[in-house]
Amino acid sequence: MREIKHALFFMSPGLIMIAIFVITPIIGTLYISFVTDNGIGLDNYAAVISESSPDKALIKLEDMPRPPPWGALIHNFVWIAIHLPLTTFLGLILAYMLKMVYGRSIVKSIMFIGMVIPMVIGGLIIRFMFDKYIGIVPRLFGFLGITMLDKTWTSYPDTALLSLILGSIWLWTGFSLTIHAAAIDSLPQSYIEAAKIDGASTWQIFYKVVAPSVRSATLTVVVMTMLWDLKIFDIVYAATKGGPGGSSTVLALVMWLYFARALDYGRAAATAIILTLLTLVPATIFIKRVVKRSA
Repeated sequence: MREIKHALFFMSPGLIMIAIFVITPIIGTLYISFVTDNGIGLDNYAAVISESSPDKALIKLEDMPRPPPWGALIHNFVWIAIHLPLTTFLGLILAYMLKMVYGRSIVKSIMFIGMVIPMVIGGLIIRFMFDKYIGIVPRLFGFLGITMLDKTWTSYPDTALLSLILGSIWLWTGFSLTIHAAAIDSLPQSYIEAAKIDGASTWQIFYKVVAPSVRSATLTVVVMTMLWDLKIFDIVYAATKGGPGGSSTVLALVMWLYFARALDYGRAAATAIILTLLTLVPATIFIKRVVKRSA
């Protein structure tokens, strides 16, 4: 009993902070999401889900497979489908390759710049990268003779979302690289030496020894990347503000539009709760994994 009291005593400051700055706002947001002009109900959620305007719609399946807008929720899922595997794989493969390169610390630092700079600045950099006149990407395609991509990507519905996703790979790969590099550095060297003695090539060592041995690190990267993809806001706001024509909107931006532009706090709160519920899925998977490992 005394140990429990001591534990609660030392945990109490943190628990109080969580109660004030996390639990209380969530409860307040949940309450506001149910409040409408007609009293308490699900009207805000129904309005958010059934919204049809391009900049605030969550799902516009009738527009698929045509170019966006497809709805903010679909855009988030597309972001995850492209960004998550590419970022995870690039971070892992770079971490493995850099282990064999002299001066890898410098390369890691350069790759991590994307995580250090504010994401709003990152969004502006992406906007400039895909600009027809000053951006490197359109000029590269123009040089290769692919004229259909020699344009300002963020100004066209068919390329705006893709440009943000591709640009964000650079911003987030540094995180994946750092986590995987730490995991690879902690591997017993005897594993790799044994594989070399058995005649395994560099890539056989990678996918038969290294990749399976850093699964926990990969899971961490996958979960954190999924959470980041679901609540992405600043890059979109800085680069396109959800345009053109709602073709690059995401859930967090829809929440901001309801809150700051429409001043509809009920719908903004409902969108926030939907976003919170979505982020709970990967967070729960990660917490269960951590608890299972520590048990």
